[in-house]
Amino acid sequence: MSMKRMELSVNGERRSLEGDPEKPLLWVLRDDLRLTGTKYGCGAGLCGACTVLVGGEAVRSCTRGVGSVGAQAITTIEGLAKGERLHPVQQAWIDEDVAQCGYCQAGQILATVALLRKRPNPSAADIASITNLCRCGTYPRIRKAIATAARKMGGAA
Repeated sequence: MSMKRMELSVNGERRSLEGDPEKPLLWVLRDDLRLTGTKYGCGAGLCGACTVLVGGEAVRSCTRGVGSVGAQAITTIEGLAKGERLHPVQQAWIDEDVAQCGYCQAGQILATVALLRKRPNPSAADIASITNLCRCGTYPRIRKAIATAARKMGGAA
């Protein structure tokens, strides 16, 4: 294990830490920075519970080494709202009563934010391209919330 000093931009703040650049970003966020909204699911990048934004792109943080992030901005669920004002995607999740157990929701929400930045007026196929898993099966409410958020953000989904 090689230790290295790293500077990260997480939720708009510069964070400095020393560690192994190969350590998965998920564990740096959860264990070192105490940002526990990002969840461990499968550990293989398949389920999406660990999804965060890196440079605005949805990334499965359990398979991404922290050293590969470089100067790119990292956004976790904790950094999405602006003070007390929720991001429109977070508000759509509430409005459409998406959450059941809630475990996958942070990853689902961040994947949706990335999608809507690229495709503000997503088609049904675009919405279906989000492959994060929901063990409670709330997919119809998730799809409805994505369309609701797109409308609120100016798209016509």
